[in-house]
Order: sequence, then C-alpha cells, then structure tokens
Amino acid sequence: MTVYAFVFARGGSKGVPRKNVKILGDRPLLAYSIEMARDMGEIDKTFVSTDDDEIAQIAREWGAEVIRRPEELAQDDSPEWLAWQHAVSHVEKKYGKFNVFVSLSATAPLRSKDDVRACLSALSDEDEVDIVVTVTEAGNNPFFNMVSIDANGHAGLFNDSRQVYTRRQDVPKAYNMTTVAYVARTEFIMKAKRIFDGVVKAIDVPQERAIDIDTPVDFEIAKCLMKK
Repeated sequence: MTVYAFVFARGGSKGVPRKNVKILGDRPLLAYSIEMARDMGEIDKTFVSTDDDEIAQIAREWGAEVIRRPEELAQDDSPEWLAWQHAVSHVEKKYGKFNVFVSLSATAPLRSKDDVRACLSALSDEDEVDIVVTVTEAGNNPFFNMVSIDANGHAGLFNDSRQVYTRRQDVPKAYNMTTVAYVARTEFIMKAKRIFDGVVKAIDVPQERAIDIDTPVDFEIAKCLMKK
C-alpha cells in the first residue's frame, strides 16, 4: 500500500495565537508531527497543508512537501474534511492514486509511533473499516455527571436512561475522540462528507499521549508532560 501523511496547519488560531509555529521544547510545534511521519518507514511521503508562509517555510525545513490551502478552506469555520479532500486531490494530480491517508494533527505532539502503527494495522486488518480514529477514556460521562440545561436553567442528566447509576464505575464507558491520528482509505475521504459516514474503528491511546493543544493551559500541560 502507498501511505501518505498529512499535517493540516492554518495560520490563524484563536486559543493559542500562532500555535503551530510556537516553540515547544526545542522546536516549533508543527515539527513534531512532520518529524514522526518522516521517520516512519510505513509512510511514503509527508505533506503539510497550509495557507501561511511561515508554516510553509518551517514545513520545508523539516522535510515535508507543502500544499497551498485555498483561503476559503482556512477559515475558523471551514470544515477540515474539505481541506482533507483538497489535499488528496492535489497529491493525486501530482503523484497519482495512493491507498492510505494519514492525518497527524500538529496539536498532538506527544503521540507515539506505536499509536500511528496501531491505526495503520487496524485499517489493513479489517477490509470493511473505512477510517480509524484514536480515542481516550473520558473523565465525564453522559450517564452520570454530564448535564444539559433547559431554558429555565434547570439541569438534568444529558443521557437520562431508565437505569439509575450511583457509581461512576458502573456506567457504560464513554470516550473522547483525540487528534492523535486519523487513518483512512483514500477513496473514503473523497466520497464521504464526514468521519461517521463510514465504518469507524477506534484505537484507545493513553491520556498522557492524547493531549490536544487548543488553549494556553493545554500548551503548559504539554510542556510538563514532555519533560517527563
């Protein structure tokens, strides 16, 4: 199989301004995802999709090929799925068809190669699977301690089932999706409109490797975890 990795990195960022080029440890945040993809034997090429000149320069310095993302696909409200499709189309025009699409978010610098390999294996082992996502067990649960609030400010369980749970350990497990890795069949990316249009396999990753940097606090947590 031909496997291509993509890092999608916009210049705009509200939570942490310029976070993709912000220095974490000894390098820009963006560099962690590029370096991992570049050093994995299972991945044939690495691309960075961006609308930003500085990000493009850093991407090239760290060994990735740059895909210029159109401005309309780089807004705060632009669906990333459309950026995925744009990147696939760009690459296929240049290099021809490829089998497996891997998205490695710049905001998950603590992932391991084993996490990515587990996703690749899950896709190749089951023919019916369209896309593999990564998850980590959620601290809150809609059956126990997550609530919705009505127009009067009254709270109720978000998922109020007939079963009454008095201990968190007894409720059905809930998981948060992470940005550690998305691994999909390329044809699925091009024909679908969202992840859950297909058969989705989940790979559980440890919470300490699943940090997704979206706020200044996330950035500080990543610094602490990286030191350990």
